[in-house]
Amino acid sequence: MSNSKSKSSSLHEKAGISPPEITNVSAINEIQKKRKLQPSSTELVDGILSSSRTALSRAITLIESTNPEHLTKANEVIKDCLPHANNSVRIGITGVPGVGKSTFIEAFGKYLTQSGKKVAVLAVDPSSSLSHGSILGDKTRMEELVKDENAFIRPSASGATLGGVARKTREAIILCEAAGFDIIIIETVGVGQSETTVHSMVDFFLLLKISGAGDELQGIKRGIMEMADAIVINKADGDNVKKANLAKVEFNRALHLFPIKKSAWQPKVTTCSAVTKDGIPEVWNTISSYFEQTKESGYFFENRKDQNHFWMMETINEQLKSKFYSQPNILSELEKNKKAVQNDEISPFAAAQNLLELYFKQDYK
Repeated sequence: MSNSKSKSSSLHEKAGISPPEITNVSAINEIQKKRKLQPSSTELVDGILSSSRTALSRAITLIESTNPEHLTKANEVIKDCLPHANNSVRIGITGVPGVGKSTFIEAFGKYLTQSGKKVAVLAVDPSSSLSHGSILGDKTRMEELVKDENAFIRPSASGATLGGVARKTREAIILCEAAGFDIIIIETVGVGQSETTVHSMVDFFLLLKISGAGDELQGIKRGIMEMADAIVINKADGDNVKKANLAKVEFNRALHLFPIKKSAWQPKVTTCSAVTKDGIPEVWNTISSYFEQTKESGYFFENRKDQNHFWMMETINEQLKSKFYSQPNILSELEKNKKAVQNDEISPFAAAQNLLELYFKQDYK
């Protein structure tokens, strides 16, 4: 008589057929091997000039790298791309968070690509001052534009850079121009920091506003308003149309209080809705009028020369700062001086002078 305990449980799982392997080990190894192979600067440049998105993305990643070993290669790529750059127009777009920058850029970008233009968007996301991380979610917010074969979207973290732009945005513009893009759009963080940096790398500076936010009077103040070549009041749809038109009148009045720009261009104010697409063609007409006027007067080309000079000086400052903080003995002395300053044993100015003297003494040996 068999023992009842020896009977199989109703919960017992019978052995079945093992599922086949869904992965190919050799294929995985081959993919990993290719990923480890870094293309040469010549291969990257050839890819960029043939409009390869992969090569363009890898080159931007290379120039954004903080690894000193990548600097030489990055400089070679930029040098070889320079002769093929400067054939686009560069548009900077800024505005406070919530103004609808990403939605506007998608609607504006789609309008341009449908008109036969190739558009590159360099979108800058804010970095956390605590974790130093960034969401980089612009591709998600521009889900239609990202699928457009005539558009390229590259999100980058702002890092510690002021002005709401990424550290290597200027170089990324050159690479995008070499890849054949007609229009380069730079979307800034828009957190109220100095916008001088982005203004110094674009041909046209567009300020996005919304009505009913209580900033109409703030707009009359100097600052970013003086840098704007056009003000676009977004979200002019539904019940907001009347408010947007009133805001347009207020901003127009404010702009006439400012002195005439060096470009001799009188900034325009328009309204639009990135959702309904109303007013988008008018925005492009305004920008086109600006380029026509400034190219005819010669200001467009003079401004490009001034920007190149500005970025030469910025690069020198960046390289000096990077070299200073990469010296081991400087970092060691920096810690000592930091503690001395915190304990009121030495003034911050004297400590800084000591460190600079040490740096220049060893640098000139």
